[in-house]
Amino acid sequence: MALQLRKYVPSIAQIKYFSSTVKSPNEDINPEFINRNPRNLERMRIGYKPDGYHVEKPGKYNYWHKLQLTVSSKYVTATINHFENGEVLRASTSEWSIKKYLYRTKDTAAFINLGRVLGQRCLQTGFTEISSDIKPPKEDGKVALFLKALEESGVQLREPPQYKHPHSWDWKRPEKPWEVIE
Repeated sequence: MALQLRKYVPSIAQIKYFSSTVKSPNEDINPEFINRNPRNLERMRIGYKPDGYHVEKPGKYNYWHKLQLTVSSKYVTATINHFENGEVLRASTSEWSIKKYLYRTKDTAAFINLGRVLGQRCLQTGFTEISSDIKPPKEDGKVALFLKALEESGVQLREPPQYKHPHSWDWKRPEKPWEVIE
């Protein structure tokens, strides 16, 4: 003789009573929060941004994340470099996942698709603003199309200025970036 077990099904009244009286530990809010994101201060625009020396080219070192485009004899590589930690993000036409969809790895379509892929990777990793000092040699050249595809994907090619706390004697006081509601 087989043993039959009945499944316990609570009534709706019991569920409502149980859910209103028992409090989950996840519902409590911790009053102290420590953000361990290393880019948090940079995104709030108050992180350290190196200025370099006054005799150097302006803007050479004044960035948090900088776009670099390298064209070799066979491939095109785009990287985003942090001023302190080096390469953070990379996309190249030498990657198999990109190369298998291209006819050539250095033509105009390769530059456009590399800009789209890098833009998608930037947004996935949280880079919405990067510094770029790349000047395209032609207005309708490959590099210009790469930069246009990168901007169309939602990445701005200039970083906002670093917020510096105003002194009491300053005439203009910029608004605090963490208080701006967009």
